[in-house]
Amino acid sequence: MSDLNNPSTTNGNAQTATRLLAKQSIHPIGLGCMGMSEFYGASDDAESLATLHAAVDLGVQHFDTADTYGFGHNESLLGQFLGELTGATRRRLIVATKFGIVRQEGRYERRIDNSDAYVRQACEASLRRLGVERIDLYYCHRRDPSVPIADLMGSLAQLVKEGKIAAIGLSEVSAETLREAHAVHPVAALQSEYSLWERGAETDLLPTAQAMGTAFVAYSPLGRAFLTDAPPQVGELADNDFRRALPRFNGEAGDHNRQLQERLSSLANAVGASTASLALAWMLHRQPHVLPIPGTRRRRHLQSNVEAAALALSPETLATLDQLFTLGAAQGERYPDAGWAGIETARDGRA
Repeated sequence: MSDLNNPSTTNGNAQTATRLLAKQSIHPIGLGCMGMSEFYGASDDAESLATLHAAVDLGVQHFDTADTYGFGHNESLLGQFLGELTGATRRRLIVATKFGIVRQEGRYERRIDNSDAYVRQACEASLRRLGVERIDLYYCHRRDPSVPIADLMGSLAQLVKEGKIAAIGLSEVSAETLREAHAVHPVAALQSEYSLWERGAETDLLPTAQAMGTAFVAYSPLGRAFLTDAPPQVGELADNDFRRALPRFNGEAGDHNRQLQERLSSLANAVGASTASLALAWMLHRQPHVLPIPGTRRRRHLQSNVEAAALALSPETLATLDQLFTLGAAQGERYPDAGWAGIETARDGRA
């Protein structure tokens, strides 16, 4: 966690300035696009495209996808969106995608592939779907420990040399793997789950990334919509919404976590903000090198997410949030068993 005496993170002003990602200064709030294609029930391509354009209008520059989201559908959707932009607007954006998770359609279980042949095959396929000549930021989505990290980084470095990708990212790796990878080739971004209810990254990952000058991209910064004004009720979710299987949404853990959410919402009301804005603003205040990518597929949720960058929080409010959501305060594991494939962080949330 950032030093409470550091005025850059506790002076009551949110981190409204741009943040650095892949050598480009961008708006601190990005957009996770996964839900536009899969995992959260039915989606609407027309509304998703409208949401993407609305995000640009609000100043969002960072869009995150992966080849596994909708089995390529998400990348194709983003490709359509990019094709509708002017050249000047497109050049202001960073589009990140990922490789490494291999699944069968209709199944959540997955295997991980980091082989050189697969890296190249996946990159070429993503380039075609996105309709671009070079991917701005290309992540290894999950790590296959049978492939030495030096070999994996060598494969990615070759794609940089060939001009197919501009920057390399890693997702859900340990701090040790990050250091080993960075010694082979600079790692522009580390992506991992981080939020008020998932603070394990503060132990080692966040300080390691900051020391290396590696941007930290926080996925699920709103706890998959749990840390919002309208947290999902499991019984009301679509049958194909993967949150039905998440331990933190169910049983005694779910009941406990709903009490945390209620206290968060009460605090948000007290400071005159939405619950989502407060949760994101906490992150921006506390971590000057973190770029959250809250996901949404509807325009109505965008505004409160982006407003977080201008929300001023007092030291007292920040301290209250820290105390409410201490490490381990949220109960239940992040994923069901099948979701842990390729994740190097421990199941107790500590990196």
